[in-house]
Amino acid sequence: YSGVIILIIKFLFCQFQELYFKNLSKRNKQIMEKNGNNRKLRVCVATCNRADYSKLAPIMFGIKTEPEFFELDVVVLGSHLIDDYGNTYRMIEQDDFDINTRLHTIVRGEDEAAMVESVGLALVKLPDVLNRLKPDIMIVHGDRFDALALATSAALMNIRILHIEGGEVSGTIDDSIRHAITKLAHYHVCCTRSAEQHLISMCEDHDRILLAGCPSYDKLLSAKNKDYMSIIRMWLGDDVKSKDYIVALQHPVTTDIKHSIKMFELTLDALISFNKRTLVLFPNIDAGSKEMVRVMRKKGIEHHPNFRAVKHVPFDQFIQLVAHAGCMIGNSSCGVREVGAFGTPVINLGTRQIGRETGENVLHVRDADTQDKILQALHLQFGKQYPCSKIYGDGNAVPRILKFLKSIDLQEPLQKKFCFPPVKENISQDIDHILETLSALAVDLGGTNLRVAIVSMKGEIVKKYTQFNPKTYEERINLILQMCVEAAAEAVKLNCRILGVGISTGGRVNPREGIVLHSTKLIQEWNSVDLRTPLSDTLHLPVWVDNDGNCAALAERKFGQGKGLENFVTLITGTGIGGGIIHQHELIHGSSFCAAELGHLVVSLDGPDCSCGSHGCIEAYASGMALQREAKKLHDEDLLLVEGMSVPKDEAVGALHLIQAAKLGNAKAQSILRTAGTALGLGVVNILHTMNPSLVILSGVLASHYIHIVKDVIRQQALSSVQDVDVVVSDLVDPALLGAASMVLDYTTRRIY
Repeated sequence: YSGVIILIIKFLFCQFQELYFKNLSKRNKQIMEKNGNNRKLRVCVATCNRADYSKLAPIMFGIKTEPEFFELDVVVLGSHLIDDYGNTYRMIEQDDFDINTRLHTIVRGEDEAAMVESVGLALVKLPDVLNRLKPDIMIVHGDRFDALALATSAALMNIRILHIEGGEVSGTIDDSIRHAITKLAHYHVCCTRSAEQHLISMCEDHDRILLAGCPSYDKLLSAKNKDYMSIIRMWLGDDVKSKDYIVALQHPVTTDIKHSIKMFELTLDALISFNKRTLVLFPNIDAGSKEMVRVMRKKGIEHHPNFRAVKHVPFDQFIQLVAHAGCMIGNSSCGVREVGAFGTPVINLGTRQIGRETGENVLHVRDADTQDKILQALHLQFGKQYPCSKIYGDGNAVPRILKFLKSIDLQEPLQKKFCFPPVKENISQDIDHILETLSALAVDLGGTNLRVAIVSMKGEIVKKYTQFNPKTYEERINLILQMCVEAAAEAVKLNCRILGVGISTGGRVNPREGIVLHSTKLIQEWNSVDLRTPLSDTLHLPVWVDNDGNCAALAERKFGQGKGLENFVTLITGTGIGGGIIHQHELIHGSSFCAAELGHLVVSLDGPDCSCGSHGCIEAYASGMALQREAKKLHDEDLLLVEGMSVPKDEAVGALHLIQAAKLGNAKAQSILRTAGTALGLGVVNILHTMNPSLVILSGVLASHYIHIVKDVIRQQALSSVQDVDVVVSDLVDPALLGAASMVLDYTTRRIY
């Protein structure tokens, strides 16, 4: 029966797919007729090596799926056609692309002169090809010397150029080539906000720049769930396990060949000493690569039992290998860009990628003067797992690029216009750029409600979702994932770029690992819970987790009255009592992540029982639970309600009823509030004497009811040296959500150069 069911499902899927593409074709024709342009756009994609093909292939597949709009010509040149570098043109054929033209443009020698001669040979051969193909637009990728020849030829022959990955900074001669291609190109597709700003600073027309993300991420973010063990065994042997091997990929630095060869020697020595199975890919064709291959052979890498040396690995398989590696080492841009999508640890060597934006998975070894430095880096990084990074893409680059291609008006003048004066005076009028904001997903895990919000860089809550917090672990974790996925999808519609997820939760939290160690009694089944991994795996975003009191302090530091202050303390007065301490601008966690449990400062040796198991804590007097307990006692004795008050039968008596009774003149309610405020005030006095902050911020729903009593207690009980410290009520509406967001917004923006 199962076989029959599978056949039926396959049949229905094929029928659905056929119907979908028929409707898509019909819609595309309608768009073309509306635009008054019935001629297909002739696109030439030129690829020079295995690395640029991995970025261009997703675009080529996208173009191929829309034959109503595009005609695709593929030109292959460079190291694709050389046996020593794997004859990688074959993977293009395996992907079922028709190669229109093969151009042998590489002059062998692998030195500086050979690179120059290769550029010249390409310039000689390309005009005939371009005259024959007559493309409307040529797509050129990156920063290789072959790409410079392509861009130069197309520009001089009045062919429009779309440049992929312009505006980035690495740290070698590639920078100069990349920026030279930018000046020749008419349209730009960049991967990061910072690259976009670099292009604008280089006086490129903002309307011709698309911030799309890296096309390879469209495949990367959905790749990790495939069968990977067979691929690992094929390349590294049957006895190798996931996360127990290394991928090494190191290229020469053409501006300092001798040093890069020396560093490659040190890398191989360190890998031999580290004694883990290692897949070593041969370097690219740049000047110095021949010497690096000699180093490999001198050290016997090709015959060493721990090493597998290969010229080329197909991109789909390479993705799986780096996704499940214990570490990647070298100086390839893949290490600092693509590998971040999996959270695989990376050791970046030397200066070749020195200017790249990187995720926290990258450890830089700028100058490896000894083997030990690289070996120490291997011991630090190997086997770790970092949050997934989406600095370079969100998986939707190709649809954006295809839409951008369709928007190109071939009737517009070909001559480029540069935008002067500098970028700071060049305000974009493009509505997509105006509406688009850097944002965070913030999660507040409370005792009663579970809240998720999209929070902008300015601290504005763009959209908020609230659900009752389930009682069991399974229901709760599923609801968090569901709400975050829905919010992330909504963020796309709102043009908000989500940088990561921040979670605020009650209890003791290890923020380094993203684990809730012990929770409050209000949140059941919530001990030793790893929140980072399921969210990061589902959303492909970095995730930060911290205690709700700490989050309130972070919110005040970024958005509230603690902004710019070096030392201050936040006290939350809600269902429980929590807090956070900022010292020298940084949050204090303590040696066992238990700092700032301010609600459990003891202010009376014979006080009421506290939920922590002790008695006489501030929380036992001044929390919402404590006031609710006292209100219920008064109500049971018919001493709560006064004239003008009533409590419906189906409504539970709570802290707000006690406060209302006190305002209406109930002496017993007033006495209870005064005792609670005094307990809180004594706690603040202890904080002033211990921490000596410059400000104390009372946050939460009860703060405004306590502020005057707290100040009175400080005047009566505190040392004269701290009586001038100001105590204020927070003006933030949602400190827990804002604090959760600030973890994301502060950390991610610090990493942008």
